[in-house]
Amino acid sequence: MWPQNNNPTWPANPSDNPTWPGSGSGDGGVWPGGNQGPPAWPSQPSQPGGSGPAPASSWPSQPGGSGPAPASSWPSQPGANQQSVAVPYTHSLNGVHNKLMIIINGVIKAKPNMFTVDMYAGEDVAFHFNPRFNERGQKVIVRNSCIRGKWGAEERELANFPFSPGQSFEMKILCTNGEFKVAVNGSHLLEFKHRLKNLNSIRSFGIFNDVTLTSVRTETLP
Repeated sequence: MWPQNNNPTWPANPSDNPTWPGSGSGDGGVWPGGNQGPPAWPSQPSQPGGSGPAPASSWPSQPGGSGPAPASSWPSQPGANQQSVAVPYTHSLNGVHNKLMIIINGVIKAKPNMFTVDMYAGEDVAFHFNPRFNERGQKVIVRNSCIRGKWGAEERELANFPFSPGQSFEMKILCTNGEFKVAVNGSHLLEFKHRLKNLNSIRSFGIFNDVTLTSVRTETLP
């Protein structure tokens, strides 16, 4: 059974079953811990009422530093672990494709401002995932892209903010043919439609700012 939203318990031993739930559109798969029944993606968080997304803020031209750091030699075996992964962290990819999943385990720092995960295609940012813990007194997860030096429209509207100062988390980013999907601590969080269509050009991702990493790995679902 898929954990409900706001359930803080992550399925045990996520690396034992490295598959992702199906979306009902042919992506197939079973979420860790699910043994029976048809594949199912966690229920979507309800959209909050009120006004639409806030106007885009003036974000620096290159969040988290001056571009991707040299690629690290991270073990390719699923489930491989290290303690204390250095941040900023960059992981090289052989392109992005359907059913590629990135699994990030870490701990939010005690007094965080933000942390960032960026998917890079050369100098372009195909997917910018940026939880901010105190933006004018609000918690918000900003999603965006930067293509040919221009940031697109920010996506901000979200009912749930699953990260807490000083708390551990497990985040999964799944690439499908049409979008990136993000799940945190066993619950589906959001989708981000591909704006950069050449997925094979996405050759690295980086993790920056107020987070301590314990493990980062990639898997390809069957």
